[in-house]
Amino acid sequence: MLRKWFAIPLWQRVMGALVLGVVFGLIVQFIMQAQGEAAGLTPEAAAALGGEWLGTYVRPVGDAFIRLIRMLVIPLIFFTLVAGVAAMKAPAKLGSLGLKAIFLYLITTLFANVIGLTFGTLFRPGEGADLGAAEAYELAGPPPTLAERLMAIIPENPVAAMAQGDVLAVIFFALLLGVGILMAQKAGELTGRFFESAADVILKVTHIVMETAPFGVFALIAFTTAAYGLQAFQSIFVLIAAVYLGLLVHMLLVYGFLIRFILGLPLVRFFRGIFDAQAVAFSTSSSAATLPVTIANVSENLGVKRSVAGSVLPLGATINMDGTALYLGILALFTAQAFGYDLTFTHYVLIAFTAAIVSIGAAGIPSASIFLLAIVLDTFGVAPEHIALVVGFILPVDRVMDMARTAVNVTGDAAVATAVAKWEGELDEEAFRKKEVR
Repeated sequence: MLRKWFAIPLWQRVMGALVLGVVFGLIVQFIMQAQGEAAGLTPEAAAALGGEWLGTYVRPVGDAFIRLIRMLVIPLIFFTLVAGVAAMKAPAKLGSLGLKAIFLYLITTLFANVIGLTFGTLFRPGEGADLGAAEAYELAGPPPTLAERLMAIIPENPVAAMAQGDVLAVIFFALLLGVGILMAQKAGELTGRFFESAADVILKVTHIVMETAPFGVFALIAFTTAAYGLQAFQSIFVLIAAVYLGLLVHMLLVYGFLIRFILGLPLVRFFRGIFDAQAVAFSTSSSAATLPVTIANVSENLGVKRSVAGSVLPLGATINMDGTALYLGILALFTAQAFGYDLTFTHYVLIAFTAAIVSIGAAGIPSASIFLLAIVLDTFGVAPEHIALVVGFILPVDRVMDMARTAVNVTGDAAVATAVAKWEGELDEEAFRKKEVR
C-alpha cells in the first residue's frame, strides 16, 4: 500500500485530496444540517454544524500541516538565500538578478491592476448589492508610513527577527551575510560551504513535510467548504466570479505569455511543475507559508538553479502580490458602485497606483489584503462608515477569494524566478522540459 501511494506523483495526490476535500465537506455539511434541522435548530445554526464538526475533528490535521511548513519558512529563507548569494561568486550578479526580478514583479503587478479594474467595470459587482445586513467592522489604526516600513527592514537584532518571523528583515540580513562571504573570498569559503550544506538539509526536510501535503490540503479544503457552504456565496456571487475570472485571466494571459512566448518554454509543463505549490497556497491562503514548497517545486521540477530560487522566491513572497493588487481594484469599484460614488479617469489611475503600492510587502497571511482596502478607498473619499460596512460584508467570505489570489501570487513568483533564471543562464531547460514531475 505504501509503495503504491508513494509511486503516485505528489501533485496528483494533492489534486485528488483537494477534490475529495470539497466533496467530503459538502457531504458533512448536508448531513449535519439535516440532523440539526430535525432537532429543531434554526437554519443558520443547523448550517454551522458541519463546519463546527470538521473544525473539531478534521481541521487540526490541516493546522498541523500549516505549522509544519511555517516551521520551515525562516530557516529555508535564511540558508537558501545566503547559499544562493554565495554561489554567485560575484556581487555584481546579485544586483543584476535583483533588478530583473523587481522589474518583472512591478510589470506583472501593473497588468494585475489593469485586469482588476477591467473586470470590476465589466461585471459591476456592486450594483444592487445589499449591504444593509452587513455588520460594520471597524479597522485598526492607521498603517505604518513608508519610512517606518523601510526602517523595519533593517533588523536591530537578526536573531530576534528570525524568532518573530520578520521575513523582510531576515532577507536583508541574509543578503548582507551572503555578500560578506563573497567579499571574504578564500576566508569565507568554509562558511559558504556550511550554508550550502545547510540549505541541502532544509530542502530534504521540506520533502519530508511535503509528503503530508495531501492530508493537510484535504483537511483544510473540507473545513472551508463545510464552514462557508455554497449558500454563503449567493449574496456576493458576482463579486466572487469577477475576482476568480480576473485572477484566472491574469495567470493565463500574463504569466502564460511570459513563459510561452517570451521565454519559449512549454506552458503546460510550467503549471504541472508548480501544482503542489499552487495547491498548498490555495488551501492555506498564505504565500509565506507556501514558500518552502515553491522553492522545492521551482528548483526540482522547473530546473531553476538555487542561486536564483533562493533569492528571487523569498523576495517575491514578500513584494509580489499581484492577486492582492487585482483584488483591491475590484473591491474599490465594488464599493463605488454599491454606494453610488462617481469615479473619473483620474480616480481609476489613483486606485491602480495605490493598490499596487499597498500590495507590495502586504503580509503573506490569510485575508491580510482586505485591511489595506481603506487606503485604496481613501483615493476617492469613501466615508469611514461605508468602509466599515464593506469590510464587514466581505470579511466573512474573504477567505474563499483569498485562496485564489494567493495561488496567483505563488504562480507569479515561480514565473518570475523562471524568467530571471533563463536570462541569467541559471535555468536547466532539460530539467524543465522533462515529462515526469515529482
